[in-house]
Amino acid sequence: MIQLDFYGTLVAASLVLLLGRGLVTRVGVLRNFNIPEPVAGGLLVALVLLVLRALDIEVRFDTSLQAPLMLAFFATIGLSADFASLKKGGRVVGVFLLAVAGLLILQNAMGIGLATMLGLDPLMGLLTGSITLAGGHGTGAAWGTVFSEKYGLASASELAIASATFGLVLGGLIGGPVARLLIKRVEVPGCHAQEAPRLPKGFEQPNKERSITPFSFIETLALIAVSLLVGTLLNGLLHGTAFELPTFVCVLFVGVVLRNGLSAFGLYQVFEREVSVLGNVSLSLFLAIALMSLKLWDLAALALPIFIILAVQTLVMALFAVFVTFRVMGRNYDAAVLAAGHCGFGLGATPTAIANMQAVTQRYGPSQIAFLVVPMVGAFFIDIINVIVIKLYLALPFFAAV
Repeated sequence: MIQLDFYGTLVAASLVLLLGRGLVTRVGVLRNFNIPEPVAGGLLVALVLLVLRALDIEVRFDTSLQAPLMLAFFATIGLSADFASLKKGGRVVGVFLLAVAGLLILQNAMGIGLATMLGLDPLMGLLTGSITLAGGHGTGAAWGTVFSEKYGLASASELAIASATFGLVLGGLIGGPVARLLIKRVEVPGCHAQEAPRLPKGFEQPNKERSITPFSFIETLALIAVSLLVGTLLNGLLHGTAFELPTFVCVLFVGVVLRNGLSAFGLYQVFEREVSVLGNVSLSLFLAIALMSLKLWDLAALALPIFIILAVQTLVMALFAVFVTFRVMGRNYDAAVLAAGHCGFGLGATPTAIANMQAVTQRYGPSQIAFLVVPMVGAFFIDIINVIVIKLYLALPFFAAV
């Protein structure tokens, strides 16, 4: 076994990002289908590690940096959330929330229906529905424990982790192709010569240059650090109460309060371009570590019926993004980018959604609406709605008899 320490893992993650960029630049299929660079590089490394494991060589990474990077990314999302901009997107957020809720309901209905048809415990269908696909590894692990202890479902936690891993991989792979299909039907803004180019904002075009200074860098770094510290403390205070929330939601909330509180009192104006630089660095490194350390052999261990359910769920997500999300969000370029983001967190996680959208906007142009709506819904509202949907399903007489 080869064990990489903190520094070795950081070097490996950086090389994965460089590898991903090289692959996307040189391989036309990856570029044409808008596959995110961290996904391309991370999955290739994960496949190599799968082959090495078959040869009795196992490589393990120090993933202690993964959680802080994820939290730093969500802190920058919060620091980018201006209330004035949020008010502009109010109606769009509401419509997108309805689409998201519709998918959660559909995922669970599909999971339960397919599990029943295949002769499996319907709880397995629920576990391969919105719990792990929209909820991710954290939600999947939590509900897996509940299903094991309360309902006696064997290996529920292992199934949850494997299903969440499947979703994370596929969520990063189908978003770009879905967006490419939809963009063929719309007019991309900014393609006309008379339209003046604008500076990139937030996370829309991560490879665009942004002017920064050492002192402003430290200021922004301090804001992120405060968000992490206070958000973690807030999470500890809410733990075990009716208002308990995931740590990243607390960190995001503190970032929003900091951004708008400092601005309202005229104390400080957040430097958005610098926040986006640090956020993009955190996001890229987080995804690189998450994807290169994927245990793909967990997917190989999935029984054929479970694999069938997850494959159908992936197809349902793609069709839902094309025929529902794209249409209800306006059938325009912004709607296409939103559809790519929906594929990301509908199957995987919010960072995957952002990476999907970045791969699209980096090639076709910015979409302010998409980068306003998806982080808010994917990082906050979806967890609340998902819990409600799951509990409503478990309250059905069908499950009461289980």
